[in-house]
Amino acid sequence: MAMTDILSAKDIEAALTSCKAADSFNYKSFFSKVGLKGKSTDQVKKVFGILDQDKSGFIEEDELQLFLQNFSSTARALTAAETKAFMAEGDTDGDGKIGVDEFQALVKA
Repeated sequence: MAMTDILSAKDIEAALTSCKAADSFNYKSFFSKVGLKGKSTDQVKKVFGILDQDKSGFIEEDELQLFLQNFSSTARALTAAETKAFMAEGDTDGDGKIGVDEFQALVKA
């Protein structure tokens, strides 16, 4: 499954353009621009499945750093500061990774 099966290519492009510069990524703004906020729980779970590259059931820090590249192979990697901030917001149980329920909450925040 591709991101474009769930989200529009136009929305993806607009969201990625908004955070092209290093340290400009804001997850709330990104999820809103990319159209994820308005998607169903099932659709958000499908996006989580794409982001969970190793299929561990969690998004770990290394996968989070490459978050934008799941939307477009030409997108940049998140900076270390962006990755740590994103993880801190999403990892509500403190286990160092983001589970599907934590991801749902992050998207809807």
